[in-house]
Amino acid sequence: MSYLLTGEQTLRTRFRLLHENDFETWLPIFKEEHTGTFLGMKADLNATEKCEKWFEKAFWRYNEGSSGMNVMIHKETDQFIGQCGLLIQTVNGLKRLEVGYSILPEFWKQGYAKEAAVRLRDIAFQRGYDKDFGNSLVSVIHKDNQGSINVALHNGMKLEAAYKDDSNPEPFLVYSITRNEWLALQNQ
Repeated sequence: MSYLLTGEQTLRTRFRLLHENDFETWLPIFKEEHTGTFLGMKADLNATEKCEKWFEKAFWRYNEGSSGMNVMIHKETDQFIGQCGLLIQTVNGLKRLEVGYSILPEFWKQGYAKEAAVRLRDIAFQRGYDKDFGNSLVSVIHKDNQGSINVALHNGMKLEAAYKDDSNPEPFLVYSITRNEWLALQNQ
């Protein structure tokens, strides 16, 4: 099954696939001081190398055919805002479906991540995608990334556990929401 949400929309954005010619537009995210670390990138890579790794992983996911990040394009201005998507991840030994979001620095603190995360969450539960992953969704977030933690909390998620990965010594946390918790939110 494919969890790639190309063609979906939020109130202000529409989703499309990432293209090779998006590289220069996406590069500024890796020039921010902590962004590479927050995205699980090795500290010894420069911004260009981090962006190359991101694109490599994105195209690998597309070719694999099950999940991936979508580019968020502003409906009115056609600006590239960021990327979001449902990602199949191995989290603490279990296959999980992650709500992922990354916004270009010039668009931080404008509600785009919250808007995307809520839309991804709702699509995943409405279509029953969570049922393949223990009836829950997760967001894996660096412990110091307060902006993304706030998005996860806004999305109805709660801290579930620390994320353990021997290949990455950085401290990440797993936030999650179950189908029943999502249903309760819909009834409020």
